[in-house]
Amino acid sequence: MSDQQTLDPEHIQQAHERIKETVRRTPCLRTRFFHSPAVQDAALSLKLECLQVSGSFKARGASNKVLTLPAAARERGLVTASGGNHGLGVAYAGRRIGVPVHVYLPASTPASKVEKLERWGARVFFEGEVWDEANARAQRVAERDGMTYVHPFADPVVMAGQGTLGLEILGQSPSVDTVLVSIGGGGLISGVATALKAGKAGIKVIGVEPTGAPTLKRSVEAGRLVELDVINTEANTLAPRRSEQINLDIVRACVDDIVLVEDDDMRAAARWLWFEMGLGIELGAGAAVAALRVGAYRPSSGEHICAIVCGAGTDGLQ
Repeated sequence: MSDQQTLDPEHIQQAHERIKETVRRTPCLRTRFFHSPAVQDAALSLKLECLQVSGSFKARGASNKVLTLPAAARERGLVTASGGNHGLGVAYAGRRIGVPVHVYLPASTPASKVEKLERWGARVFFEGEVWDEANARAQRVAERDGMTYVHPFADPVVMAGQGTLGLEILGQSPSVDTVLVSIGGGGLISGVATALKAGKAGIKVIGVEPTGAPTLKRSVEAGRLVELDVINTEANTLAPRRSEQINLDIVRACVDDIVLVEDDDMRAAARWLWFEMGLGIELGAGAAVAALRVGAYRPSSGEHICAIVCGAGTDGLQ
């Protein structure tokens, strides 16, 4: 599977078996006891991937990737670029098998994530102001030094790992009608949507992007990959200028709609989750809940919604 070029539901099932002893099966909790519900006349569940090992869903895809590599590739080490979470996932996966990990970060990466990366044993390098610039550098280093480059969202093996989250949602909340997913480059929603659409007929998948980084929404509307001229969001984990064709193809095939939320909406959602559950989440992890709170997505009466809370952090509370 290490040379896998496509993403099929069977790949996600295989990933589930491969990584089940490596990552956590995170809770999927109903919000019926919450003080102020995010939806009216609908049921809301939260998939708390912020409680995942390393702090986000990224540990799933990184673990699946590392566990499919031949021994020689592992020994040469891993290199990636990240807004923080993907790097942490790769650092975690690399540390588990004892291989070196290099992570290239944009200057906007929160200091708390830099510290966590170093504590997981990764070597950290800064390159550029946005993820795309850090990523270009990581790819050059991988080619120069013979290291394995781990793409955060356009690698089918990584996406298969992320898709295991969708399998868990169906197992934990079989009555779910709609799942809301934050979008950065599109790896999470690609894997989750593939798993959900294969596992339950009629289920809807709604993507959520920042208004300041509508990368895949603009690409879907244009019918082709669009590279944004500027990024205008503090949610750095949701802010690549450009996705990739494989992600766009899956999103067009499996995602029902993409809605947009403001940074302040995500911040308010993060504070709401802190008040209700004591959860510290990063800004971008509040996107799915924010879409419900502000009406960017309006569920019908009786609809069962699941919102993925995809990453831990403190920037959502600032």
